Amino acid sequence: MAMALQVAGGAGCVVPLLSRGRRRRAFRPPRAVASDAAATTAKEEEEGKVMLGGSGVPVTKLGIGAWSWGDTTYWNEFQWDDRNLKAAKGAFDASIDCGITFFDTAEVYGAGISGAINSESLLGRFIKERQQKKQVEVAIATKFAALPWRLGRGSVISALKASLDRLGVSSVELYQLHWPGIWGNEGYLDGLGDAYEQGLVKAVGVSNYSEKRLRDAYERLKKRGVPLAANQVNYSLIYRNPEENGVKAACDELGITLIAYSPIAQGALTGKYTPENPPKGPRGRIYTPEFLTKLQPLINRIKEIGGNYGRTSTQVVLNWLVCQGNVVPIPGAKNAEQAREFAGALGWSLTEQEVEELRSMAREVKPVIGFPVEKL
Repeated sequence: MAMALQVAGGAGCVVPLLSRGRRRRAFRPPRAVASDAAATTAKEEEEGKVMLGGSGVPVTKLGIGAWSWGDTTYWNEFQWDDRNLKAAKGAFDASIDCGITFFDTAEVYGAGISGAINSESLLGRFIKERQQKKQVEVAIATKFAALPWRLGRGSVISALKASLDRLGVSSVELYQLHWPGIWGNEGYLDGLGDAYEQGLVKAVGVSNYSEKRLRDAYERLKKRGVPLAANQVNYSLIYRNPEENGVKAACDELGITLIAYSPIAQGALTGKYTPENPPKGPRGRIYTPEFLTKLQPLINRIKEIGGNYGRTSTQVVLNWLVCQGNVVPIPGAKNAEQAREFAGALGWSLTEQEVEELRSMAREVKPVIGFPVEKL
């Protein structure tokens, strides 16, 4: 299939596309029922942005995950060097050039809280370097690690201030509880409310929260007049637990944005990996040759549909998530090429028939993964 290039998002963004095929009627996703949230304005829609829940904070319809930046435990073949650093900086700049300005990080990403090469520090550095050339608005999301020794609402504020210091900013657009703690979760939620009231964050959210935990968090924050803006969970075409466990429906009902991490199944849905060429490292234990063999019919159909639109497989599976409505995918970008490709997932839409066909085919395959607390 021939490749083409399209300028999109900005003068510096060249999105890789396949040669174009026939146009089809776009799928219109259902709107979330958000009784307590303000409606998205026409201006934001035109700018390719959506509100984070009822917070009033606009972000691009697709964000970039920074889990891999500085990481040596899961990504980057267990090493981080100047080549990786340059590539990550390229991913950041390419994202901005393409109009993607929403970035998700966490205090434990990269070398971790005490490490010199922390994902937050890298993101802060990239923003500062970019601002020196030209002023640009960047929406930052980061997360609080619910470590067992962290007790009470004060621990949330302390951790947040350390994150702000690493990022080099006075506030962030979204602060999330990374996962439910073994204990102390009510205190953590109170800490989120305190951070919101103190102006240290513009919106608050949770991550890896089950439907029950999500509803409880929503009600506790609501009593203080603090909107719960987002729940970040593992969600992709082949991992649809949020649809099956009530999380997606609850987000839609309550007006909470679902932020989808691992939206391309850590690369498994891109077509890059085959039974003969599985991913290396920890991912290879999930996406085994046996699993990739079962996945191949779906991969082939994704590629075929993409060819009809002049889009890559990666762009198709990201667009599939956008079509679900009230979902902001945050694929991880390790280099500029990936970032540009992700941007090409926006500005077009699969048909309703294609969305349901892919869902039906994906029922035949499901990886054995998942954060255990999703079931609590």
